[in-house]
Order: sequence, then structure tokens, then C-alpha cells
Amino acid sequence: MGGLQIGLIVKTPLGLENLVASRIEELGIPCRVHPKPSGYLGLVVVEVEDEARRELAERIRGEIPEAERVLVAEECVESDLESIREAALRVAVGEIDAETPFAVRTVRRGSQPYRSIDVNRIVGQAIVEEFGAPVNLDEPDKILWIEIVDDRAALGVIDGGEVWRKLTAGKHPLNRFFGKVSVVQMPYLGQPEVVREMGSRIGRAVQMFEVGELVVAITGAVEGRELSAFLQGLEEGITSRYRVQRKTYAHKPRRVRVLVEDLYQLVRDRRGEPKIVFEPEGRPLPEVEKDIADIVLSSDRVSLLFGSREGIPKGVFRFADLIVDLCPGITLSTEYAASSALIGLAYTLEGKLRNPL
Repeated sequence: MGGLQIGLIVKTPLGLENLVASRIEELGIPCRVHPKPSGYLGLVVVEVEDEARRELAERIRGEIPEAERVLVAEECVESDLESIREAALRVAVGEIDAETPFAVRTVRRGSQPYRSIDVNRIVGQAIVEEFGAPVNLDEPDKILWIEIVDDRAALGVIDGGEVWRKLTAGKHPLNRFFGKVSVVQMPYLGQPEVVREMGSRIGRAVQMFEVGELVVAITGAVEGRELSAFLQGLEEGITSRYRVQRKTYAHKPRRVRVLVEDLYQLVRDRRGEPKIVFEPEGRPLPEVEKDIADIVLSSDRVSLLFGSREGIPKGVFRFADLIVDLCPGITLSTEYAASSALIGLAYTLEGKLRNPL
């Protein structure tokens, strides 16, 4: 990569780097395109004359949907820390001042003797000392971005609003509320191979929401081989999703624990705790969404009860705070019931948090 003068950094989905490179070349603006430089996936580097950089960037944004992000480099320097710091100060002129909340974002590719966080710290400190600008990592007005590719570093500044955020000031993290939820699921029984797959799907669903616990609720005697297959499937589904969460989440995910209890005994044990049954005999979700949100927000634990082939026994209805029909006129299959209810709960909570009254 020595001597490469980076004009544009183009981010792509994995596997589409060559396609995007070809599309860029077809735009007819003179440039040199490098898909997957040094084997780095999801990246296309473009060398282009200074006067054509912005025109080419706009053409790519407007005509190549496979390009997920297009960054215009204002500087391209050696990738040592001092060169990056000096270039960052030059790039910030006219973009960042004492009234501009900013953040530094670095992506490092290669074997450098420093980490991305080191670059962020050194550049951020330099900007604060030089311009007196306040740091705001959550809602910056400006983002000074640094893309390091082996021995070269490209830098530029974008508006904070150009970045799609997973969580903004208008959104509320709901995972803390799902920790209050106890999913009470009657087991799906039958052929062990089918039962195991069903359990795996349900396990992935409840782990996705990181609920407080999953209780497999039996009624009377059940065939041990079938119940064992269901439990094995649950554990497989929970484990597979939990591994993904550990790799991708910024926070430490909560692994869902699995319990087995007689349904009627559970109802007795949780006397005084809110219980919500999801069955077609209930009221439509939109009619009771405010009540559901109030129950969850005001309780330490909420039990959500789901049937299997035969549904929740009618006698349990008398002990439920609410009986809810998720989708009137449609009977949801066992593997989708809990996940559908949890998605509905997420919407009700978000609506309540946005409009508390």
C-alpha cells in the first residue's frame, strides 16, 4: 500500500467489493480503484484527483446502492501517530471550533504499534487543546473520521447526522425491561427430532430479547424422551444466539436460564405477581397495550404465559391479570408466539416511554 493516495473510502457489504469497484469505474470519472486492498473485506479505496473527489463521491452515493458509505478524504498521510495528529489538526480547520461538539472515530487495518482507541485519544486531545472544542461521543455535531489502511491514513470530517445510529436520544434501550420478563412456555411434544428443532427456535427467540428466564411449564406427566428433546433444543438455541451476542454486543449479554415447573404450581407460587396469558380468547393487543406497559414498568417480575398445541388451560385464565390476543383471526404457531409477544411488548414499552401520560 506504500505511496497510495487515498481520495475516497467506500464501505460495501462483504462480497460486493469487486462489483462496487466496477460500478465506480463505469461512472467515467478518471480514477484508480482498489477493491479489498491487502485483502481487507468490505472496503474499496479510490485514488482520484482532488478536484474530482466530491463529484465522484456524489455520483457513487446517487448511483451505486451497493456502496453503504462514501467518505471523502481531506488528507492522506503516513500512518504514524504524529503524522495523523498533524493531519487531523489541518482537517479540523474551518470544521470544528470552540462551539462544535465533536468525536473522533478511527478504523485501523494492519499491524500498527497502537490501537484505534490510542488514535482517538491523541487526536481528540489535540483538537481540544487547539480549538477548545467540547467532546461529545454520543451526539457530536462533527465527526473527525480516520481510516487506516496499512501504512496510509485517510482523514476527513462529516456531520454527526450523516451516521445512522442504532440508539439516539429519541430511542430507549429496552433490554433492561426484558430482564423482568419470565417467559412461561408449555413444551412442544412429539417426534424428538421435530421437538428439538422447535425448542431451538424458541430458545433463539427468548435469548434474542435476553429475558429474565424461560420456564418450561408442564401439566401432569409428560413423556421423558420428548421433554428431553425439547430442553436440548432450547439450550442449543439459547447458546447459539448467546455466542453471537457476546461477539457483537457492546454490553455483556444476559444468558437466559431455563427452569422446569408444573404450570399450576407456578401459578400458585406467583400469586400476587402479574401474569399475562397470550391466547386467542383474549382482547386484541392494541386495546391493552397501555395496561401491559404499566404492568411491566411497575413490576419486579412479569410472567408471560404461552401454550403449545393445546393452549394454556382455561382454569389458569382466572388467575391472569390480562388475556391478550396477539393477532385476531390468526393462530400463531408455537415457535412464533413468544417472539411475537416480545416484539409487541417492545412497541408498547417504547410508546409508553415516549408518551408517559
